[in-house]
Amino acid sequence: MGKVTELVIVGPLLPAHIGQAIVRCSGFQGDFQQRVRSHEVIELMPWIEWYNSLAKPSWTPAPATIGMIWQILYPLILISFGFVFVKTFGGSVSWLVALPFVINLVANLIFTPIQFGMRNLPLAALDILVVWGSIIWCVIAIWPHFKWVAIAQVPYFIWVSLATVLQLAITAMNWGRS
Repeated sequence: MGKVTELVIVGPLLPAHIGQAIVRCSGFQGDFQQRVRSHEVIELMPWIEWYNSLAKPSWTPAPATIGMIWQILYPLILISFGFVFVKTFGGSVSWLVALPFVINLVANLIFTPIQFGMRNLPLAALDILVVWGSIIWCVIAIWPHFKWVAIAQVPYFIWVSLATVLQLAITAMNWGRS
């Protein structure tokens, strides 16, 4: 048995460097954490093998397609969310307007460690519902101030709507699977 010094799990929904940083910082609970402390090597199925082993709807996009869509959306999210945060720090937009953007960003970033690190489908389903709902909240909150930011969320909302239905379907199809 070797010593585990770090575990890096990267799912298709985050660029590798972000997923690695989140997993390194997040830690895990329970038996998994105890095994790491006792220096036991834990053989985990690579995330792609685990994901491919799940029952999924026939219309599920390939992981590469999912990754490509996120690579297109992330710059849009970065620009629009960044604009909101700059305006908030500058005092022209209240923190209550920025709150759904913060919640969305956190929920989006923790999806990959939940889904592919913890491999917790029900919690990932709950998380993506938070992502989906907070996009609606973002649009409502920012519309009176900067309509372009609200409109910029439309592609993100469409994709997350599809991803939410997919996640809920995968969760239901694999309910009770360990």
